[in-house]
Amino acid sequence: MTVSEKVTASSRRPDAGIRAMRSGAVGSVLEFYDFFIYTQAAAIVFPQVFFPVSSSSLSIIYSLGTFGVGYIARPIGAFVLGALGDIIGRRKTLILTMTLMGISTFGVGLLPSYEQIGIAAPALLVFFRLMQGFGVAGELSGSSTLIMEQTPIGLRGRRSSVTLQGAQAGQIFAALIFIPLSAFMSDHSFETIGWRVPFILSALFVIFGFRVRLKTVESKKSTAVDIPPIRTVFRESPGALARVFVMALMNIIPVTATVFGASYATQEDYGIGWHADVYLWIPVVGNVVAVLVIPHVASLSDKLGRRPVIIGGSLGAGLLSFVYLWAISIDSVALTVVIAILMWGMLYQGYNAVFPSFYPEQFPTSTRVTGMAIAQNLGTTVSSLMSIVFVALVGPGTSYGKIVAVVGGLTLAITIMSAIATYLSPETSRMQADQLGVPGAVPMDEEEYQLLRQENLAKVSTRLIG
Repeated sequence: MTVSEKVTASSRRPDAGIRAMRSGAVGSVLEFYDFFIYTQAAAIVFPQVFFPVSSSSLSIIYSLGTFGVGYIARPIGAFVLGALGDIIGRRKTLILTMTLMGISTFGVGLLPSYEQIGIAAPALLVFFRLMQGFGVAGELSGSSTLIMEQTPIGLRGRRSSVTLQGAQAGQIFAALIFIPLSAFMSDHSFETIGWRVPFILSALFVIFGFRVRLKTVESKKSTAVDIPPIRTVFRESPGALARVFVMALMNIIPVTATVFGASYATQEDYGIGWHADVYLWIPVVGNVVAVLVIPHVASLSDKLGRRPVIIGGSLGAGLLSFVYLWAISIDSVALTVVIAILMWGMLYQGYNAVFPSFYPEQFPTSTRVTGMAIAQNLGTTVSSLMSIVFVALVGPGTSYGKIVAVVGGLTLAITIMSAIATYLSPETSRMQADQLGVPGAVPMDEEEYQLLRQENLAKVSTRLIG
């Protein structure tokens, strides 16, 4: 091969940032593929398969409780895997997270029912959820950091957002498998065999994910000093930890829409009784729109700043939660779909598309993965447990008006708290990489930043494939 041929081949080879983008996208596909199939199974199937108790309310609460158990494991995983990411490197930790996610998701699909092995069935379900929650805790923080640290200023928002594009795509893939099974199989067949298929097929995502992830390049500098990141981040960045924790409570929107919303719309005891295959199309449509919207919203955060985009999206989605629940209450599938597109597919992406860059930018390099992992997973855990709180406060038999008022009111209150925390956080879009997480750091001049951003846009492709 001649020198010119080598140069041409090198220019065609994707840079480290593109490889990190691909790795982050695939990891998020697996994480949220599992999220979708588990939330839907927990709301629609698991009450009958693993928790056949006499009280329908208790059955739903127990089932959704296993969903919440996975989030309880996340803070533990965040401390362990976040610290590993800052000590041994982002890449090695991400390989470990994919291993844990793969084993746990595949394992759920092989579990016997309560009728077959009794109490051991829900116990094993809880075990796999704990493993999955532990592994997921290091995925998003590690992937976002790996991408962000290998991306020039002015492009960090757009590139980091591929992790959330992968998240929405994972839910779409899951739905395209889950919905036909639910629609064309009898209730008995679906409850015994059908729901297991999506979990078992997750093995294909894991195999592909390993091939992509092994090609990534470590972003942690070899000269970086290995310090105890957990103790350091609590000592040096307590404000950033607190703000990211509160901002992460924005996870309440998908909890309200796809976890509580699924139970509310499909469980007959609530009096609405949509068939599963009808309701499952609602988050699919919202996610399809989200995949298209995310890169544009993320690019907007590179241009205008992270904070205004997050604040606007958070408050708008919170307000529409009332309308979404009301649309289900009046048994209007068409209106529910329209509101889902606006709330979930568009407005929520103001937060969802931007936080993968905004969160790691709040911390210095030495504690970046640890800080984001701990704060984001704690916030996500607290908000996810709200699905149990909702059912406990407004269980089957509660009037529709009270359900809308209580669940919508709590959802809006939490989004307001998240918006306030965002406002109190430093704007990081115009910060140079070595200034991120540094107290008192001054952002670049607006005009200088925009010129540099345009220069980087011209030099570097922000496409996932290319």
